[in-house]
Amino acid sequence: MFLALKELKHGKLRFTMIGLIIILIAWLVFILSGLGNGLSTLSAATIKNWEAEHVVYENGAGATFSKSLLSQSLQSNIEAQPGVEDVAPFSQSVIAILPIDGVAEGEDKVDAALLGIEAGSFLHPEVIEGKAVDPKIKNGVVANITLKNTNGYEIGDSVAIDGSELNAEIIGFVKNETFNHLPSLFANMDFVREYKYSAPGSNNGVEDAINAFAILGKDVDAAQIEKEVDGVEIVTKSEAINGMPGYTAENGTIMMMLVFLIVISAFVIAVFFYVLTIQKTQQFGVMKAIGASNGFIAKAIVSQVFVLSFFSILIGIGLTYLTAMVF
Repeated sequence: MFLALKELKHGKLRFTMIGLIIILIAWLVFILSGLGNGLSTLSAATIKNWEAEHVVYENGAGATFSKSLLSQSLQSNIEAQPGVEDVAPFSQSVIAILPIDGVAEGEDKVDAALLGIEAGSFLHPEVIEGKAVDPKIKNGVVANITLKNTNGYEIGDSVAIDGSELNAEIIGFVKNETFNHLPSLFANMDFVREYKYSAPGSNNGVEDAINAFAILGKDVDAAQIEKEVDGVEIVTKSEAINGMPGYTAENGTIMMMLVFLIVISAFVIAVFFYVLTIQKTQQFGVMKAIGASNGFIAKAIVSQVFVLSFFSILIGIGLTYLTAMVF
């Protein structure tokens, strides 16, 4: 370590340039990693926040909410199965909302995910402002806080749902709740049905139509439930997340970029230190002539790489946090 530090101090310019390259590489890796985590969170934050261990879909839906259509009447049958602690229905639809006074002009439309849940179910996120979904307020919705911070909506605001005659009232806010990259709007299940299945025959004749059930219970026997309940398939929560449209492809692309970047970066840094080591062949020869062992020389080289990389990566982490703060 002593020899490594002395050489770092002696060759300030050379090692500063190498350190700068490592800082930039680390900075880029951390930013891309954060971008990947952010995208995956935006894609399925609401599902990731569920306490449920399993999700029930229509058989053949392929763990995709939009392809699944079930009757809520199946809930009692699922609740009666061994290992099931609680069951909550769930429904989803993509909508566009806009202020009531902007309907005529069609301005200020904001895309959102309208999510149907039962009031008081374990799928309801923690409310940070206002109140929770209330069956007494049929058109009351609880919105993700980004609709307030970014779009200026407040509690008590009435919004129109584009493409329908329905209006909704924002009664509360939650945080970190997004679905398919859209801010989530939690509403009573009946309200979601009224919007989603307003056209005759749109529910395919299914009474009290929903998209899926979430199941609490660590000892759930999925195969047994599929056997006892007709027309359903059960997947784990992680499989449900991977079934979100574009989630797997999106994460796979980001991960592939990160892997290639890390591998290429490792080769670049290794080449730098390899060249530096080759340039010191004569000095190593002198050191061995005066009694230095191979282990001593190897420790000096490794210590030099470790010290330079460690402090460069720390600076890269600091720059990443500063970048996040700016964003």
